[in-house]
Amino acid sequence: MFSSFANLSHEVKQYLLVTFNYWNFTLTDGALRMLVVLHFHQLGYKPLEIAALFLFYEIFGVVTNLVGGYLGARLGLNRTMNVGLGLQVLALLMLAVPSSWLSVPYVMAAQALSGIAKDLNKMSAKSAIKTLVPKGQEGTLYKWVAILTGSKNALKGVGFFIGGALLVGLGFQGAMVAMAAVLLLVLLLSLKWLGSDIGKAKTKPKFTEIFSKSGSVNILSAARLFLFGARDVWFVIALPIYLGATFGWPHLWVGGFMATWVIAYGLVQGFAPRLTGVNRSGVTPDGAAAMLWAGVLLAVTVLVAVGIEQQWQPQLTIIGGLLLFGAAFAINSSLHSFLIVHYAGEDGVSLDVGFYYMANAMGRLIGTVLSGWVYQAAGLAACLWVSVLFLALTLVISWWLPRHQTRAA
Repeated sequence: MFSSFANLSHEVKQYLLVTFNYWNFTLTDGALRMLVVLHFHQLGYKPLEIAALFLFYEIFGVVTNLVGGYLGARLGLNRTMNVGLGLQVLALLMLAVPSSWLSVPYVMAAQALSGIAKDLNKMSAKSAIKTLVPKGQEGTLYKWVAILTGSKNALKGVGFFIGGALLVGLGFQGAMVAMAAVLLLVLLLSLKWLGSDIGKAKTKPKFTEIFSKSGSVNILSAARLFLFGARDVWFVIALPIYLGATFGWPHLWVGGFMATWVIAYGLVQGFAPRLTGVNRSGVTPDGAAAMLWAGVLLAVTVLVAVGIEQQWQPQLTIIGGLLLFGAAFAINSSLHSFLIVHYAGEDGVSLDVGFYYMANAMGRLIGTVLSGWVYQAAGLAACLWVSVLFLALTLVISWWLPRHQTRAA
């Protein structure tokens, strides 16, 4: 096995190392989210109060993507990735304290560090792919992005399950210590093996260049904001609490169901190049494909919203509807992830990618806050109708994405 790894090209080795870092970080990130939601719901926190715990996580994610892209272009993506790993270790250890210390401001501060860490890591991983795929090989680029994105989300689902299991097996504080230890080992391996020149711009960008000047990137970023707001407005806070409060599911069931959904979602993302026809027709997707799949996702969400509002077999509607939503959302997300790497500039790629994921983080922030507030005020059906509105905006914005297609190598 080791001899086979040694025979791989430098680019493939670096891709595997970036993916390994990203995978391990994603496991802790997914587990941490599920642990916080379930633990603080168990302590008697209301949905809006739980959403508030993630407020700084999402706010600092917005800032981090904007500034992190600039830092990645100047310092190299290896440094931003390793800083992200280190900050996540610190955030986990901050939460491994007695429960009496876990006030809302304290948890929000730890979540702020975790938000910075997560988006530094994600921006670095997505940007690094652009630098490792030879120019002109757009089909290869799409496949590598799809594999990284799909595997990440599948492992995030595993993280949800691990979070529920760790809460039962080790308790909240024990889970934090265990995850910090694993991630510290990953950081040490990354410091030793990850290349030092990944993503560093040939010309040092100015700080004023953090905002993208590309029309395609700006349009795609706006679509991404509403796409991820549409998911998180009902998935992040509302759905886990609804499953426990309405159906009486225990923590392990909730974590297991959410984990299964995200794993399936990640697997579909990995197969997105085949599902969107890149292997059959020899062309990579364009704005028309993004618009088409946004329409499919909108139609699915309308059906689920109507089913929940009419209380038509709620458990069947939630399970079946969530599977359909996940498949359509996975293809949308994978298409977007390819398009941003495709649109991004060659030199200082992390500037455009960072700006795009800033919009992604803004969408998650809006969706998370609305998930707690709308669910507490009006229930799950109302969250789904807000999701419908956001997806309609995604569909309209996608109309302006470029329609020309590039031949896959």
